Amino acid sequence: MTLDRRAFLAALAALACARARPAGGPALRVVSLSPATTEAVFALGHGPRVVGRSRYCDYPPEVKSVPPVGGFVDPSLEAILGVKPDLVVGVQGPGLRDFAERLDARGIGTFFPPTQSFAEIGAMLVGLARQLGDESRGEAERARLERERLAVEQAIAGRPRPRALFVFGLRPIVVAGAGSFPDEMLRLAGATNAIVGDEQRFPTLGVERVLALDPDVVIDATGGAMREGISITKDLPGWGEIRAVREGRLIVASDDRLLRPGPRVGQGLAILARALHPGASIP
Repeated sequence: MTLDRRAFLAALAALACARARPAGGPALRVVSLSPATTEAVFALGHGPRVVGRSRYCDYPPEVKSVPPVGGFVDPSLEAILGVKPDLVVGVQGPGLRDFAERLDARGIGTFFPPTQSFAEIGAMLVGLARQLGDESRGEAERARLERERLAVEQAIAGRPRPRALFVFGLRPIVVAGAGSFPDEMLRLAGATNAIVGDEQRFPTLGVERVLALDPDVVIDATGGAMREGISITKDLPGWGEIRAVREGRLIVASDDRLLRPGPRVGQGLAILARALHPGASIP
């Protein structure tokens, strides 16, 4: 499937996830329930329209002055109704379909698109811009994202592709599998996913399986002490036996641009590609 084809299908999926506002017209008061869509509204030039955010929305810095309305999986309907939005946005997640129906019943439009690929992120930017009455700005942002992707692709063309394991949890070990957003990031950054033949997007492994996979590179996206109190090191039981860790081929992925499927993901792709290919000239 070509990228253009994927972009077309992603646009259709994003459109299907939007519930129109009964009054029509652009959204003027927006609640965003995910960091990615919050960043997107600001990137599209409409940050002042954000009247509510999730507790995890922290970029750009000025969004911290916007009142929180709960989290991604536990938004507060009462808090959202209190800021009187005409549009609530976020990325697809557990329980949000029912929540969208509750908002729709109160005359509030919603937009919860998929964001599991570059094509879907681009479609999200266009779809959100359409909701804000500024579709041309969304198309411009999607085009910028595509230019950033192509620049990385050209910079790493012909280079060896290391087998990488993208780790998101340690208790238990959770990694990025096929079909996930991080899996595509690996491929676009010039690596192959050490996990093959697993149908789960984020499978759980034992350290024995990690040892058997023998990845060339391990990417630690667990957040270390900030989340689990531990991080991947040679001293962590079992991990010192992993060749990539033992030989120092460990990448710590803590930059939100790399981990957040929003408008800065092109910069995140370049960060990952530089770490995987230190000799390449990547813009």
